[in-house]
Amino acid sequence: MITFTDVLNAAARIAPYARVTPVKTSPALDALAGASLFFKCENLQVGGAFKFRGAVNAVFALSEAQAAHGVVTHSSGNHGAALARAAKLRGITAHVVVPDGAVQSKVDAIAAAGAVIHRCAPTQAAREAVTAGLVQELGAVLVHPYEDPNVMAGQGTAALELQHAVPDLDAVVAPVGGGGLISGTAIALDPVDIPLYGVEPEGAAETAASLLAKERITHIVPDTLCDGLRAVVGVPNFAIIEQHVLQVLTVSDAQCLAAQALVAEHLKMVIEPSSATVLAAVLAYPALFKGKRVGLIVTGGNV
Repeated sequence: MITFTDVLNAAARIAPYARVTPVKTSPALDALAGASLFFKCENLQVGGAFKFRGAVNAVFALSEAQAAHGVVTHSSGNHGAALARAAKLRGITAHVVVPDGAVQSKVDAIAAAGAVIHRCAPTQAAREAVTAGLVQELGAVLVHPYEDPNVMAGQGTAALELQHAVPDLDAVVAPVGGGGLISGTAIALDPVDIPLYGVEPEGAAETAASLLAKERITHIVPDTLCDGLRAVVGVPNFAIIEQHVLQVLTVSDAQCLAAQALVAEHLKMVIEPSSATVLAAVLAYPALFKGKRVGLIVTGGNV
C-alpha cells in the first residue's frame, strides 16, 4: 500500500523529467454538463500519456545495482513506451512484452522509444509468463504497469498538480484499467477528502463487477474500443479502490466516441477513447455532478 508521502516523493523525483501539464476549461462543455469541468491534460505529457510519470518514478527509484540489469514490463502501449523513454533517460535497457493484436501505432511508439520488444499471445497469462521468463533470464527489474508501488505513486502526481491548479474541487473522475492511475490518484486526494469516481467501459467493467462481488473478478474478456482500459485490475489496486473510491461508473463505447468528438470540437485536442471515458461519465450521470466543480484526468492522446 502506498502512502501520501510516496506520492510527494514521486513528485520530487520526476520533476526534472515530467511536464506539469495544463488544466483546460470550456464554457460550452460546462453548459452541456451543467457543471464546471477542469480537464487535466495528460495527453500533453511526455510521450502523450500519464504513464510517463509512473515509469520515470520507478526507473529513477532503482539503485545503481538494480538499474544495471535494465527493466522489463508487459504493455500493449503507453506504459511500454513510457518505460522505454524513462530507461533511455537513465541510460539502461528496457524490455517490453507486447501482446499480439496491440494497436500498431502504440507498438511503433514503444520501438521508437528504444525498447527491445518481445511478442506474446494476447492473454494476461501469456504476458505474465513471458515477462517472468525475461526477469529470470536477464536479471532485469520488473516494473509492473499498474501494481508496482512506484508506478502508482508516480501516477498520483497528476492529481497533486490538479489540486494545486484548482484547489476547491468537489469531485475528481479518472479512468480505471489495471488501476495504477486511480490508485495513485486516490492516495494523492486522501488528505483533502475529495470524492473520487472511477470510470470503465461497459465492455471491460471487471472493477465494477468486482466491487459488487466484493472480490476481484478476473475472467471477463474485454470487448471495447478503449484499448488502454482492457487490463484486469491489479490486487493492490483493487484494495485501494475498495477503500478510497466512492463509485466506479460505466460508459459505452458510443458514449466515449461522442465525448472524444466533443473534446476535439471544444478543447481542440485529440484524445484516446480511454481518456474520453471521464467526460462520457459526467454527461451520462448528470445527477452525480450537476452544479459541482469536477476535475477530469485526461489520460492520453495516442490514437
